[in-house]
Amino acid sequence: MKTSSTALERRNLGLLVAAQSLGGASPPIIISLGGLVGQMLSSTPTASTLPVSLYQLGLALSTLPAAWLMHRTGRRTAYLLGAVLGVLSGLIAAWGISQSDFLLFCLGTTLAGFYGACVQSYRFAAIDAVGDTTRHASAISRVMVGGLIAAIIGPQVVIWTRDSLPATPFAGSFYSQAALALLALPLLLALRLPPAPPRAESHGARPLSQIARTPQFIVAAIAGVVSYGLMAFLMTAAPMAMVGCGHSVGEAALGIQWHVLAMFAPSFFTGRLIARWGKRAVTGLGLVLIAASGLLALMGLALTHFWGALVLLGVGWNFGFIGATALLADCHRPSERAKVQALNDFLVFGTVAVASFGSGQLLHSVGWGGINAGMLPMVAVVLALLGWQSLRQRRGAATQG
Repeated sequence: MKTSSTALERRNLGLLVAAQSLGGASPPIIISLGGLVGQMLSSTPTASTLPVSLYQLGLALSTLPAAWLMHRTGRRTAYLLGAVLGVLSGLIAAWGISQSDFLLFCLGTTLAGFYGACVQSYRFAAIDAVGDTTRHASAISRVMVGGLIAAIIGPQVVIWTRDSLPATPFAGSFYSQAALALLALPLLLALRLPPAPPRAESHGARPLSQIARTPQFIVAAIAGVVSYGLMAFLMTAAPMAMVGCGHSVGEAALGIQWHVLAMFAPSFFTGRLIARWGKRAVTGLGLVLIAASGLLALMGLALTHFWGALVLLGVGWNFGFIGATALLADCHRPSERAKVQALNDFLVFGTVAVASFGSGQLLHSVGWGGINAGMLPMVAVVLALLGWQSLRQRRGAATQG
């Protein structure tokens, strides 16, 4: 029986990694081409980045309805709907390009946000797939490896398909985005995750407002928001800052490639680090690395400063975000998981959406150095909260002992 259960866990995790690899390839396509297509289709230059911002906004606003659907029907049904919308979003975006219709293209990228919200919750599905609580962090880390594969697939799809339809530049990439979502459908259909909690069990769940006031949730959510929010903000601003400092567009693109690799490559061992040193320690290490990236950026404007800061930022995000996700798993009962995870992701990706709208303007206002100096106090606050929580837990254990 145990062997059968272990085989099912491995099968589910393998399917989630594959689905993450395909679904996670959509954002690089949208982010790398959205602004270029917007520039081509929009009559207003300032609106050129609107398709990318609308994708981020669509993702943030979809977290709550996606979680409601998962709670009512189970994760697999919601994931299948997400993949179907992923197919439609790619087709609509490509059709918008072929018709030179900016609003239709924006509709396509916005719809992709629901698929993105589902893909982001695959890490929570990994927790459901593993019965042993001591292996939750390892399961999350394993699924996040799919992000590394996606970071390779997405840009390569853009390179291979952006000029595949000469009459409609870039449309081929969005048709390919639809094809990737279509390929994910049989993988998601094969998932065998635990069912949604029965309605009777849900009656014993605490109100979300009560859970959101607990110290455990506050610390986990803030750690996730700061880790992801700062990473997204600095990653968006870095290419503009590099080009503004005289570096080439190619050098800026290479810096982002190294950054993305640094974001996901540690996933091979992050789970083992958490198992050995604990969730708070690894989350804190991630935030220290994010702070170190800011300090390195403040030391100079040479190419090595930018690239080194982006690599540190990527590794810091990995430790901080996976650690915060593992901390969140301690904040809820099984009947509460959907709404707690949804609130957390709404806060995280709402912050990312705001960052995508405001990074360019803030870079223009305070400069690259000002942005990096300004993020240090935020990191310090989260580190203080993690330290306070650890001290509080030790005192509680000592009192019980």
